[in-house]
Amino acid sequence: MFEDKSVIVTGSASGIGKATAELFASYGAKVVIADINSTGGEDVSHHITESGGHSIFVHTDVSELESLENMVDVCSKTFGGPDILCNNAADLSLIPMDDDLLNSDVDTWEKTFRADQLSVMLACKLAMPKMLAKGSGSIVNVSSVDGISGDDTRFAYAMAKASVNMLTQMIATRYGKQGIRCNAVAPGLVLSPMARSHMTEEVKQAFAANSLVPGFGAEPEEIASVIVFLAGAGASFINGEVIRVDGGLLSHVTHLADMRRIPGGPKIERA
Repeated sequence: MFEDKSVIVTGSASGIGKATAELFASYGAKVVIADINSTGGEDVSHHITESGGHSIFVHTDVSELESLENMVDVCSKTFGGPDILCNNAADLSLIPMDDDLLNSDVDTWEKTFRADQLSVMLACKLAMPKMLAKGSGSIVNVSSVDGISGDDTRFAYAMAKASVNMLTQMIATRYGKQGIRCNAVAPGLVLSPMARSHMTEEVKQAFAANSLVPGFGAEPEEIASVIVFLAGAGASFINGEVIRVDGGLLSHVTHLADMRRIPGGPKIERA
C-alpha cells in the first residue's frame, strides 16, 4: 500500500504519532520517527525495524527551524522524499498554563504558537518542495476539536489549532493542482497514556455524556487509521478537509444532550 513511500511523523514517540508511524510501517512505508523524546522515539523505531519494517529515528524539536530542516534532510537522504508528512507534534506541557484570555501570559501564547502552529507551517514549507518536484505529496495535520468549537479554557491551544485548520485549506487551495493534498484530522478526547494518567472521573463522565458512541474517548489507533487513510490513494479525491474524529462530540447541542442523558432529568421534546 505504501511500499514506495517515505513518511515523516512528528511527535511519534507516543500516543497518536506512535500509532500512526507503526500503522504506516505495517503497510510498507519507510518511516521517519521525529520526536524530542529520544528514548521513546528510538524504542518506536526499533520496534518497527524488529518487526521487519523500515524506520529511522531523528531527534526533532519542532519549535526549532534548524531541527525541522535536519528532519527533512535526513528523510531525503535516507529514504528519499518525503512523500507523506504527518504533523502530529504539539507541546501539551503548556496546557496547564493556558487558561482563558485574562489568565494566561504572552509567553505561554508565544510558546504554544511556535510549537503547535508555526512548527506545522515550517514542516510543510520544508517538505513541500520535495513533493512538488515529484508532482505529488500528501500532508495530514493533526488538529483538534478545540480549533473548531469554543471553550472556556485553553485559549492559546485552540487558536493555534484553528490556525492549523486554515493552513490546511490554504495549502490545498494553492497547491492542489500541483499534486499536493493537505487534510487535517481533528480528534476529540484521545486515550493516550498521558491523557489516562491525568483524567478525572468527572472528565470521563462529561465526555461520556456528550459522546454519540459507546465510551468516552478514542484509542490512538482509531485516530491513526483515519490519518493513514487520508494519506493514501483511497483518499485521492479528498483535499482541504478537516475531519472530526470525536465520537460525535460536536454533532449536537451538548447542553440539551446532557439533560436528556441525566437519569431523572427533564424530558426535552423536539419541535
